[in-house]
Parts: sequence; structure tokens; C-alpha cells
Amino acid sequence: MGKIICLMGKSATGKDTIYKYLLEDGTCDLRKVVPYTTRPIRQGEQNGREYFYTDEAGYQCLKGQGKVVEDRAYHTVHGLWRYFMVDDGQFQEARQDFLVIGTLEAYQKLQDYFGRERVVPVLIELEDGIRLQRALDREKGQDQPRYEEMCRRFLADSQDFAEDKIKKAGISVRFCNDDLEKCLARIKDYILACCRLDREM
Repeated sequence: MGKIICLMGKSATGKDTIYKYLLEDGTCDLRKVVPYTTRPIRQGEQNGREYFYTDEAGYQCLKGQGKVVEDRAYHTVHGLWRYFMVDDGQFQEARQDFLVIGTLEAYQKLQDYFGRERVVPVLIELEDGIRLQRALDREKGQDQPRYEEMCRRFLADSQDFAEDKIKKAGISVRFCNDDLEKCLARIKDYILACCRLDREM
């Protein structure tokens, strides 16, 4: 079975940028998996590219059909936002390796659903001060900046990616994104090694 590479990290660590590079570079031959969300679409996003955008009723319908692989709910200052992955046919090709963005909780739920041996964790880290500045710059570029939600998310990261939770998840390899080019090179080498080992077994 192909591997599912799960990119994780606190907000503004550069996950989206690394995700895009890994898909476009082609070295690792990874296929994109588009998750779902009930949050409002942001400026510059397109339905079916970053996410499939739906509402609470759409989420409940998919959940009732048993198609939700993993889901996370965030009680934001703008209401309840859900992020979730759906078994909608995107994972069907057995020998293909896939790339997703998730949280520690999502990573563990993917393991539960697809099997521990199939899911590869890639945890991206960055110094908090740099992350905060990046998050602020990104929010300023929105038509309607949501600074309260940005701050809530930044503070929640400390709990979501607490050291004890990282250890419990069994993640021992981390990638610091203070130099994008070097970080990408390390991640690609790591992914290739994990996928190659699986195919040789």
C-alpha cells in the first residue's frame, strides 16, 4: 500500500508552502488529497483546491454515511469551524503515495483508519516570534482580517502541539523551517527513504 505523508505543525510554520513545493517538485511523486472544511473561504482560495468548502449540514451528512476519516472542530470567535478528511475515492490507488496537511490528532486518526504503518509524520517547526509575524502579515492581506481568530489559533497551538502529545504520537523526527531550501531537502530525503523502505519490504 502507498504511504500517506502527513504534514503537521503550528500555524504559520510554512506548511502550505512546503506542501505546494512537494507536490510541484515531483521528486517524491506525491498525490494531493483535498480535505473539507466548514470555515469561510479565504481570499485567493478556490473550492476543490485548498479545501472542499461545505457547511454543518454537509458535514453531518458525510458523517452519517461513515465517510469521515478524521475531523477536528474549532470553536472560533466566528463560530464552529470543522476541518475533516473524507474517504471519497481520493485514496483508492493502492500503490500511490499521498500528501495531506493535518494536526497531531488528525495524524493519529489517519493511523487508526488506514493503519499505523501506512502514515508517515512530517512535523514542521519554527520559532514562535517568526511564526507570529508571518501570521500577522498573512492576516493583513485579507479583505476582512480576523485578528481575534489569528490570536486564538496561535495560543491554541501551544496545547495542540505540546511536547507530551508529540511524544505520545511517537514522532521523533522534526524539521525546522528557518531555511526553506534546506528544510525541503531534508523532508524530501526523509519521504523518499520511508517510501523506498516500504516498497523493499
